[in-house]
Amino acid sequence: MAMKIERAARWLSGSKARVALIAMTDPLRLPDAERALRALPRGAALIWRAYGEEVSLARLRRLTALAHRKHVLLLVAGQPALAARMGMMGIHLPEHEVRRGRSGKYVIGRRPPHRIMMLTAACHSEAAIRRAAEVGAGAVLISPVFATKSHEGAKPLGLLRFAQLARLAHRLGLIPYALGGITSERHVRRLRGTGAAGIAGIGFLG
Repeated sequence: MAMKIERAARWLSGSKARVALIAMTDPLRLPDAERALRALPRGAALIWRAYGEEVSLARLRRLTALAHRKHVLLLVAGQPALAARMGMMGIHLPEHEVRRGRSGKYVIGRRPPHRIMMLTAACHSEAAIRRAAEVGAGAVLISPVFATKSHEGAKPLGLLRFAQLARLAHRLGLIPYALGGITSERHVRRLRGTGAAGIAGIGFLG
């Protein structure tokens, strides 16, 4: 499934985005970062949401080595000190950290912290997107586009509102990714013309 979604995402972005597909781990739906990495195609990215995890150096080395072998960009959320030790990898910020411009020991500024290759941010509003640009993010995950199991009951943005937010992101020099309820090629096709550079999610790895 991930291969098909990635091909559809490449078509969506016209192959302009360096990364067209971003997967995310989830403590309930997809807790195993190694399994997620193995399921991803070359050139994709994985946001490892390691909130509150006790991570050994051995596991860190295993995940980093697997990401290198798979040619997958590995970003970590919730543990910036781990991200620094990954060298070529990146950090993902939830929206509350975007608003305060801080992630653990890092005060985020005009560029990602030393040695961090990529900084992404979760955004649900115009204000969050503007703040993401201010703290030096390179890409934003705008959500929820469609209804999603991760946030049942939350009102989705819909295609029109997503397109408005994606245009703002482009104007601010950010790469916009669509997140939320994207589990099939049909969902990806519906995003054509909205300005999405790629897609992010959990369900397409299930």
